Amino acid sequence: MLHNKLFPKKTRGGKIIRQLREHYLRDDIYCGAPFCTVCDSSGARLSESASTILVVDTNVVLNQIDLLENPAIDDVVVLSIVLEEVKNKNLSVYNRIRAICDNSMRKFCVFSNEYHRDTYVKDMRGETKNDRNDRAIRVAAQWYQKHLGGAVKVLLITNDKENKRKASEEGICAETVESYVKSLDRPDLLDLLVRPSSEDVDMEEVEDLRPSKRKVIYSEHKPMSEITSGLHRGIYHQGKLRVNRYNPFEAYVGSESIGDEIIIYGRSNMNRAFDGDIVAVELLPQDQWKEEKSLSIAGEDGDEDEDVHLAPNSADVAPRTIPQQCSTGEVNAGSCRPCGCIVGIIKRNWHSYCGSLEPMPMPGGSGGVAHALFVSKDRRIPKIRIQTRQLENLLDKRIIVSVDSWDRQSRYPSGHYVRTIGEIGDRDTESEVVLIENDINSRPFSSQVLACLPPLPWSVTSEDLSIPFRQDLRHLRVFSVDPPGCKDIDDALHCYALRSIYFLGYYFVSNISPSCRAAYSHLYIADVTNFVFPGTPLDDEASQRGTSVYLVERRIDMLPKPLTEDVCSLRSDVERLAFSVIWEMTPEADIISTRYTKSVIKSAAALSYVEAQARMDDSRLMDPVTTDLRNMNSLAKKMRLRRIERGALTLASAEVKFQIDTETHDPLDIGMYQIREANQMVEEFMLAANVSVAQQILKSFPLCSLLRRHPTPTREMLEPLLRVAAAVGLNLDVSSSKALADSLDHAVGDDPYFNKLIRILATRCMSQAVYFCSGDLSPPEYQHYGLATPLYTHFTSPIRRYADVIVHRLLAASLGISKLPPVFQDRLQLTSIADNLNYRHRNAQMAGRASVELHTLIYFRKRPTDTEARIVKIRSNGFFVFVPKYGIEGPVYLTTRAEKGSGEWYVDEQEQKIKKMDGSLSYSILQTVQIHMEVVEPQPNRPKLQLTLI
Repeated sequence: MLHNKLFPKKTRGGKIIRQLREHYLRDDIYCGAPFCTVCDSSGARLSESASTILVVDTNVVLNQIDLLENPAIDDVVVLSIVLEEVKNKNLSVYNRIRAICDNSMRKFCVFSNEYHRDTYVKDMRGETKNDRNDRAIRVAAQWYQKHLGGAVKVLLITNDKENKRKASEEGICAETVESYVKSLDRPDLLDLLVRPSSEDVDMEEVEDLRPSKRKVIYSEHKPMSEITSGLHRGIYHQGKLRVNRYNPFEAYVGSESIGDEIIIYGRSNMNRAFDGDIVAVELLPQDQWKEEKSLSIAGEDGDEDEDVHLAPNSADVAPRTIPQQCSTGEVNAGSCRPCGCIVGIIKRNWHSYCGSLEPMPMPGGSGGVAHALFVSKDRRIPKIRIQTRQLENLLDKRIIVSVDSWDRQSRYPSGHYVRTIGEIGDRDTESEVVLIENDINSRPFSSQVLACLPPLPWSVTSEDLSIPFRQDLRHLRVFSVDPPGCKDIDDALHCYALRSIYFLGYYFVSNISPSCRAAYSHLYIADVTNFVFPGTPLDDEASQRGTSVYLVERRIDMLPKPLTEDVCSLRSDVERLAFSVIWEMTPEADIISTRYTKSVIKSAAALSYVEAQARMDDSRLMDPVTTDLRNMNSLAKKMRLRRIERGALTLASAEVKFQIDTETHDPLDIGMYQIREANQMVEEFMLAANVSVAQQILKSFPLCSLLRRHPTPTREMLEPLLRVAAAVGLNLDVSSSKALADSLDHAVGDDPYFNKLIRILATRCMSQAVYFCSGDLSPPEYQHYGLATPLYTHFTSPIRRYADVIVHRLLAASLGISKLPPVFQDRLQLTSIADNLNYRHRNAQMAGRASVELHTLIYFRKRPTDTEARIVKIRSNGFFVFVPKYGIEGPVYLTTRAEKGSGEWYVDEQEQKIKKMDGSLSYSILQTVQIHMEVVEPQPNRPKLQLTLI
């Protein structure tokens, strides 16, 4: 049956036109019930023994997704109109409900009501879209009742009073979520329900958790219309809230409108905003701006300070809690940082949080309901108030809680229990917490995804070799150099010399002699796109995951292991498919020409960085592979020198390496990760390949190429580095990346670790490199500041990064090997993909760091240690130190809680020192101090590595 439907569409010029589309209606869409006598039941998703089938509306899916994910809820029909609404309103929830529907173990059925002849509803004049969708849901529920002929009860689940009333009038059985859950006689499921914010009023009797605490009242958030107007007029400033991980009452909002970070200090000024929220900020009067030196490190018990909830101009705020204000005539206004208060939330960043419960000191509620405070492991998150019927069972557990609301008259946000992770302190439990807190998908790959994999065992066939665009390079001496134990090998190298040319590629072949005028270098990258096709479940899953995640003790793959460790991995002594970059280079590493080809290779060796370095260092070894390594290293050094001469920065980071017990998975040793020449050699050719490919794809597709940019840091971002440099007698020139690179090269002292510390501090002043669609920015904005190159992308790790998969498709299309997938015609979708890649990439980094912190705690739990540390940041009540031996950073307090605000210490901002008032003692930036490291637990279930001065 054909039905014509009008769709409004906005043109580029801003006009609204109405498009007529054909809408096909069918009568052969299956209901999904195995006992149905009308439909084909071969693909049935509902239970054979179902007594009740649930039809859920959009708001139930949006608000009660935690309940729907519980295995106790089954035999659910999710209508296509509901899925579409959820997708438009909350993509995260949409992905979660799709995952349930795609899970063969769950009894969820998707019914395409919008395409069934009996359930499609036409638009009615004067009816809102929301009312039309509610009517469509009721029509589908009614159809199920008639279609199944009373074999089971069909129940519409809705919390919408009007929708429920109309359903009852139309003879449809309807219940609220809560009434249905109560009928299941599962009190634990009631904990999963999201409570409407209006219920906060009923809880006011529990607001004052301790009699000594005053009640907190927050400012009302401005409506979006007023926020939009204020942003336009420059009254308000928009940005993302970033809460200080060491002081949850100090936060920052990066504002492009004023070109600086705005400090938000105190819970009152944060005004119920969470870390990661997009907020609107109003600047405080300049006489309330704060000096950098007066900011302090919060104590572990800081959350119990009533002062932190007060406005910064309150008369009874203790000086130790709120930074000193800048007073005209006494302090140079230039030394003050802009401060503000949040007036509205533009976009919430609420998600699930991991932590434990702190029982409330009050009698339990009615019906076995207990009130409790949830304490997140992440100190940046405020305590969350929940109700639970299983308090005793949860007190020694790590649990997940979601936030429902935060009433302006409530000290704490309200939320609900989601699920239990495991016992507090258990390593597997705490590792799971790391993944959840960073939104890492560690679920097993679905059957639909695994069905996309090639049959195993897989090998190169004659058909692969007969494809015109794939070159047979199996005769070349190709090898890989990777971290120890690497199984997902996505790059290999080869470099060889002829009388007149060198070949270099991502496979590299190297046999360079002084008589040669040039060489060929090859870089080989695993041909992942030969197995991952656009639009398949495998591709969709990789797109969502975005990247593989590397924890201390395990790896969370972006692609299934048969691909990452077998089919695509460029292992030694097996034939594999690759995508090659082949350079013709002079002996001085100048690139004469570049070409690209798909290839078949057979790696001769899979070396670790340590093994490759040992070969290069051992003068007795003269075998072909070792000779190739030395020749490649010679070229890489020249390439690196030329890159640095262009202005590329050589920065440093505190990477930590653990030695893990293979049986217990506990850390046996910890230390700084050592970078060798072998690492730098591989890095140089990877960088060169990424630049070459960026140039190639942008030339062919100037509007839809996926590139990677690193924005130039502002003077304000570099200010902390400049203050430290000035305090130790350095004059850093930050006018360009070249000037900064030269300055860092000259930043040397008697201390061999001094230069690395300065480079680590420089790294922390940089913004994050990000993916973007070339059509979204102008060419001057494409620049990668850190690498000092106008163009850059990621091509060299398609096994681990989805960005590289996209770039492989662009490169193949630019060479005429394959057609460009349709997604590249949709700029908005490309931008959305880039945004997700940036989000996933950052989360993977944060998860890796959190895993290091967890294993650091495990390692030092039974190993109190005295060691040397360097001061890297001064605060009014102490300083932050960096421990070179272990790559650890943390706060050191100079005052106890009782001494705070006593004025015993003061900060000399110019000299970057903290001094005793009587002048008897001082500590300066980058000074070496001796510290004691020990794991303590100042708050229940929140262990931390405490650093104290010896």
